[in-house]
Amino acid sequence: MAIGEGYAQQDHDGWRFLSKRVRIEPTLGSQLTFALRYEGANLLVLKKLFEAVPVQEIEDVVKESITGQYARRIWFLYEWLMDRRLSLDDVTQGNYIPVLDPKQQYAVAGIRSPRHRVIDNLPGTPAFCPLVTKTPELLEFESLALQDRASTLVSTIPKEILSRAAAFLLLKDSRASFTIEHESPTPDRLARWATAIGQAGRVSLSKEELLRLQELVIGESVFIKPGFRTEGGFVGEHEPMTGFPIVEHASSRSEDVIPLVEGILAYEQRTRDSFDPVVSAASVAFGFVQVHPFSDGNGRIHRYLIHHILAQRGFNPPGIIFPVSHAMLKRTQEYQRVLRAYSSSILPFIEWTVTFDYNIHVLNETADYYRYFDATEYTLFLYRCVQDTIEDGFEQEVSHIIAYDRFQAGLQRLGEMPDRSVQLLYQFLRQHNGTLSKRAKEKEFKELSVQMIEEIEAIYAEAFGTGSSLE
Repeated sequence: MAIGEGYAQQDHDGWRFLSKRVRIEPTLGSQLTFALRYEGANLLVLKKLFEAVPVQEIEDVVKESITGQYARRIWFLYEWLMDRRLSLDDVTQGNYIPVLDPKQQYAVAGIRSPRHRVIDNLPGTPAFCPLVTKTPELLEFESLALQDRASTLVSTIPKEILSRAAAFLLLKDSRASFTIEHESPTPDRLARWATAIGQAGRVSLSKEELLRLQELVIGESVFIKPGFRTEGGFVGEHEPMTGFPIVEHASSRSEDVIPLVEGILAYEQRTRDSFDPVVSAASVAFGFVQVHPFSDGNGRIHRYLIHHILAQRGFNPPGIIFPVSHAMLKRTQEYQRVLRAYSSSILPFIEWTVTFDYNIHVLNETADYYRYFDATEYTLFLYRCVQDTIEDGFEQEVSHIIAYDRFQAGLQRLGEMPDRSVQLLYQFLRQHNGTLSKRAKEKEFKELSVQMIEEIEAIYAEAFGTGSSLE
C-alpha cells in the first residue's frame, strides 16, 4: 500500500495506491489510525509495538481523540493484548463501533465493551486469535455457495449409492492422510482412522478428545510418548554426520502447549455461530499444526480438525465427509508452501539451542507467534481443496460407483461371476486402459475365450468410457 499520484484509489500489481489527498503524519497515533483504517488489525505487530512503546505514549494517543473510533479501537486492543488497564476513565459517549472492520476481516457478532464503547468482534481470545482478510478471492469463494452446491448434489443421488460413496470417501481420505505423512498403514489401522473421520463433528472438541485422537493415530507404538509435549519439538531433518537439527519449523515451547491448545478450543467455540466454517476450520487446524502439541500425530489430527468443524457446522451434508485430505494430497506442493511460508517467516525470531538428544530447546518467549498469525493463505488453500472435493472428488466417486455397477451388471449377463472375479477383472482393465494384459489372459483368466475377453473389454468401455477421467 502506498500514496499514489492521482486522486482516485487504484490497485495495480498487488499494490493499492491511495489518493494523494491521504495524509499520514509521522506520529504514532496517525500511523496506527492509518493501519487500522486501510489495512485492518495485525495483532502480532500490535502486540510487539505495544511491548516496545511506553504506556504513557499509548495513553496520549487515546486522549487526543478519546471519542474517535480509531482511538477507542487502539485503547481496547492495547488492554486486550497486554492484559493491562490504562489510566483512563471509561468513555461515556459515542456510538458503539466494531473492533474489527467486518468489511475487511472476518469477525464474529461480538459483545459490547462499555468501557471503550466498542463491540469486541474478534473471533478469538487473547490466548489464540488468528485473523483472515476478506480478499477478492475469498469473497469469490463465498459467492460460490459451496455448502448449498454440496446439498443440491447430494439430493440428486440415490440413497444406496450415496451410502457406498460415503464409505469409499472415508477410506480415500484416511489413506491420503497417511500418504501425506509418508506412512503405509495396515488395513485395520486405515479402517480405524476412517471410522474416526466418519465420526467427526459428533463429539465436542476438548483436550481429552484431542488425546483420544492421538491415541487412535499412534496406536501402541513404544517409540512415541503419548500426551501433550513436555519437551521441545521441530519439523525438519538432522545433519547426517553430526545429528545437528536442520529446522524448517520450530514448534511452540512445551510450557506454552496447554495454554495455546486451550486458546484454540476457545476460538473454535467462539466461532461456531454466524461465522464462515472454512475460515474457522483453517484457523483452528493450521493453528494446531503450527503449535505441534504432540510428539507425533499432529498432521492427521490437524486434518481431522478440518473435518470436525465442517461437519459440526453443517457444511457437509449429513453422513458425508468430503475427502479434503485427498484434495490436499493432490495439491502437495501448494500444501507444503502454505505450511512453510509462516514457519519460515517467524524462524529468524526464535532462539534455540540443541539438546543432548538432538532435539531443540527454545530460549525466548515465542507464544505470540502461534497466537496471532494471518490465516488468510491457509483459508484460501482450504477453500480450494473444499471446492475440489465438491466439484470433482465427490461427483467423480459417485460417477465411478454408477459405472462400476453398469460394468458388473454387464458381466452378469455373460454368466454368473463371483464379486472377487469382477473386482479382479476391473483392476486389470483399469490398469491397462480397458484391455486385459497378456499376463492376465495367460494366468488369472486363462479359461476365458478370445470372444469372451473381447465382450468383457467392450462392456468395460461402455461402462467407463476407456481413457475417461474415471480411470
